[in-house]
Amino acid sequence: MENNMLIIHGGAPTTVMNASLYGAVMEAKDSGKVTAVLGARGGALGVLREDFIRLDNIPEYALRGLLRTPASAIGTSRDHLKPEDYGQMARVLRERHIGYVLYNGGNGSMDACGKLARACAGAGICVVGIPKTIDNDLAVTDHAPGFGSAARYLAATVREVSEDVRSLPIHACVIEAMGRNAGWLAAASALARSGEGDGPHMILCPEAPFEEEAFLSEVERLARRHGGIVIVASEGLCHKDKKPVVEPVFRSGRSVYYGDVSAHLCSLIIRNLGIKARGEKPGICGRASIAWQSGVDRLEAELAGREAAKAALSGHTEVMVGFERRPGGAYRIVPSLIPIREVMLHERTLPKEYLAPGQMDVTTAYLDWCRPLVGELPDDFFRIPA
Repeated sequence: MENNMLIIHGGAPTTVMNASLYGAVMEAKDSGKVTAVLGARGGALGVLREDFIRLDNIPEYALRGLLRTPASAIGTSRDHLKPEDYGQMARVLRERHIGYVLYNGGNGSMDACGKLARACAGAGICVVGIPKTIDNDLAVTDHAPGFGSAARYLAATVREVSEDVRSLPIHACVIEAMGRNAGWLAAASALARSGEGDGPHMILCPEAPFEEEAFLSEVERLARRHGGIVIVASEGLCHKDKKPVVEPVFRSGRSVYYGDVSAHLCSLIIRNLGIKARGEKPGICGRASIAWQSGVDRLEAELAGREAAKAALSGHTEVMVGFERRPGGAYRIVPSLIPIREVMLHERTLPKEYLAPGQMDVTTAYLDWCRPLVGELPDDFFRIPA
């Protein structure tokens, strides 16, 4: 009797999503418990279409290429699933003799993972979630694969841009960071600093209400002190009433596509202060950059895939793999299994203790938490002594 495993990708990809795929496939192959390992082509709708890719017959030397390949090799999606779709997916799984399902994704995907697991209850199908998000907003787990690499890219980019602005200190540069409702990623830009006066000079997270007057006052103060300044702002920046600073240009289900926050802030600076300003919006560059992939992120993503496969093969269902950080000086995490109901659509935002007084910067406690996930950045740039 066949007993197959299916892997589904959901939501926006990362630089290490394929590392989790590699870990899951290899763990399933090594177990000897699985007839075939399949991938759903293009996400959840691939299950409804029964469009599957055979993964276990790819040679291991070729599969290892997944560890250094960005995005999703099997394809992902943000398709909105209707309640009846889950029952249909469960029917397909039964007919295709799929006893194990691994669902890799963020908040929306973990919601879908939980609903699929419930639809499969009683059918002997084990459904396990693999965490993935650059926003780091999944509940319960210390962090999620994908974040460390995106944070590394942003910190490195901000360091490079800050050096440019230091050498030609005539404007304010506003760099827009991804992060719909959580400022974990924008906050990571603080790792760019290596000395006094280094950028970013201001960090704006969605957890701190945006106040135009206070913002402009701080920009003016910093510009007087440094000449050129670098500001990092989250795309999800909001006013005190939770209204976005820039209205979204498009909505589709939970997916929100914001307007250009960096351009808006630059406009405020130019019009109110008469200071030259320009915006930069790396966007998906940060979640697709293999050049800045974090080694820790890659290893933990593979671990998450392996642990998810182990959990499913051991009979666990309605759980997501998470990471627990152990106390002490040296960074160490241990994998855990989190009930999926505790994760489904529960967003984990940046805690108040990680925001500095004034709420336009982050604390050293945040940097201590974040630094191990990002890894070492390049050596400090050379500067001619004054």
